[in-house]
Amino acid sequence: MTTVPVEGGPASGPTVLRMLLGAQLRRLREGAGVSRESAGWEIRSSESKISRMELGRVGFKERDVADLLTLYGVTTPDERAALLRLARDANSPGWWHRYGDVLPAWFQSYLGLEAAAALIRTYEVQFVPGLLQTPAYARAVVLLGHHGAPPAEIDRRVSLRMERQGLLRRSDPPQLWAVLDEAVLRRPVGGPAVMREQVDALIAATAAPHVRLQIVPFDTGGHAAAGGAFSILRFGDQDLPDIVYIEQLTSAVYLDKRDDLDHYAGAMERLCGEAAPPERTPELLSRIRDELYPA
Repeated sequence: MTTVPVEGGPASGPTVLRMLLGAQLRRLREGAGVSRESAGWEIRSSESKISRMELGRVGFKERDVADLLTLYGVTTPDERAALLRLARDANSPGWWHRYGDVLPAWFQSYLGLEAAAALIRTYEVQFVPGLLQTPAYARAVVLLGHHGAPPAEIDRRVSLRMERQGLLRRSDPPQLWAVLDEAVLRRPVGGPAVMREQVDALIAATAAPHVRLQIVPFDTGGHAAAGGAFSILRFGDQDLPDIVYIEQLTSAVYLDKRDDLDHYAGAMERLCGEAAPPERTPELLSRIRDELYPA
């Protein structure tokens, strides 16, 4: 079996590299007819550890990868070197590592996935998506969840959110397709001035070729995703499955099973059909801005 090396680049990060390496190790193991239990024994670990490695959910020790490659019959020096280099790169911290003091571990995983995604589809019912928030709006949102935190901590949390938006300014940005419930625009987070600036920013964002924004008006009634916000991430590599991300107050859920993916993808498609078409978005945003947040 030939393993294709993965080259780093603007969209590469430790999370996606772990996923790619895990997928290649799984193919090699299955091609060699080795069970997860036997592979776990080889690296002095367990079947569950091999499962987590193959899903890219843990870091990789080079010694473990080398032992597994030997077990799987990978002896070609170049092929071994490429995979061991990938293991080293996968252990490198992402840019968000320096925000570890204000960043929960469960959200670090999402940032890695987001940075590597080719397509981000998101549905929001309460807030403007983080990738489209203005600094003032982001600060108001942060204060809602961290009221009483020191000003320096608030500043760092806002700075993290602004730096995260850099992926939309890359030379190879992901496609962002966001669907917002009208309630997001009518909830005066931060006050009228903050909201007017935020709505103006959303109008400007609709002009970007890699951003598609739709609004679900109140008069739509009930809709396919009334249960709450979620995101679907799709990656450019066929070895990586789509990921559904659902954020909670103190944790997050990551779904990658086919039944779950099909359910959420179907809900997203119905949402997009029920929402006003993208070409109407600037008009709807302008109308709500002028009605609720006049200059």
